[in-house]
Amino acid sequence: MGKKRRVILVTDGDEYAKKAIECVAKKIGGRCISQTRGNPTVLSGEQTVELIKNAASDPVFAMFDDSGYIGPGSGEEALMYVAGHPDIEVLGVIAVASKTHQAEWSRVDVCIDNNGELTPYGVDKFGVPEMELKKINGDTVYSLDCLDVPVIVGIGDIGKMSKKDDYKIGAPITEKAVSLILERSGFRHDEHKRKKAGSGKSC
Repeated sequence: MGKKRRVILVTDGDEYAKKAIECVAKKIGGRCISQTRGNPTVLSGEQTVELIKNAASDPVFAMFDDSGYIGPGSGEEALMYVAGHPDIEVLGVIAVASKTHQAEWSRVDVCIDNNGELTPYGVDKFGVPEMELKKINGDTVYSLDCLDVPVIVGIGDIGKMSKKDDYKIGAPITEKAVSLILERSGFRHDEHKRKKAGSGKSC
């Protein structure tokens, strides 16, 4: 069996999210599965896993979107399939806030506001902190509490947040969320060890 592909799951799939994730993936040397873009998600979990396996490098970003459907829609069904697949290691989840309020929510480990600051409070779609601790409202977050992943990071609407996360300026809020996931999952440290072991050289 080959090594597991290491993946970051994103609970948004519109064009803004795609451009922001593509931008950040390019910066860090990862790959965004652009075919997972959809509002709502159209690819099945099985199709998404095959695309992930064929990606050129890790981390691989996959997007999932329920487009306002209440409860576990097509996006979450695909997300849960990918997260539970034996060939996939989920490094973390970027949980995206939406205008859906008091309908679907999830616990998160930390949020990043629209100024790029970490906050223990949930944020709204504009990236503005709300009143509740470690809780985010969105339309593709219903099942996140069922996942066993290193970290779930909540942010506002990817690629938007009143242009503070625009891909034209490097999607800085999304990039910070990704950096936090890589740090907490130990991804960079693991990559260094693998490269060192593969080189056959010692310090």
